[in-house]
Amino acid sequence: MWPDMELAVIKGVRARLAGPRVTDEVPARVETLVPVVVVRVAGGADDHISDTVTVDVESFGADRAAMWQLAEQARQAVHALAATMAGGVVIDTVDTEQRPVEIPYGNPGVRRAVAVYRLTTRGRTGP
Repeated sequence: MWPDMELAVIKGVRARLAGPRVTDEVPARVETLVPVVVVRVAGGADDHISDTVTVDVESFGADRAAMWQLAEQARQAVHALAATMAGGVVIDTVDTEQRPVEIPYGNPGVRRAVAVYRLTTRGRTGP
C-alpha cells in the first residue's frame, strides 16, 4: 500500500510555513481565515517501485499581493520536501508541473493562486 502523500505534503508544508492554515479542503468563510493553503492530491501513477503523485496547492490571500507572497512561500515549502521525510513518508523528488497562477475564486473577499507539483516516493507500506 502506498503512503498518504496528501497528508505527508500537508504536514511537511505546515512545518515550513509559519502562520497560514494548511489543510486539505477550503474552509467555510475562507475570506475570514486567510492566509490559507489547501493541498489536494489530483492524480498520479506508479511503476510498482515508485509512486508519483500530482498535488494541487491553492494559496488564498486577502488581496493580490498577499496571494502571490503566500503562493511563493508555499512553492518554496513544497520544493523543500525533496529528499526529506515528511509525515513519516520519504519524498524523493519534487517538480513543478504548473507554477502558481491566479484562478478566480468567485468571492471578492479572497484571491487564489493554484500550482501543481509532482512528487515521488518509494515509501510503499505492506504487501
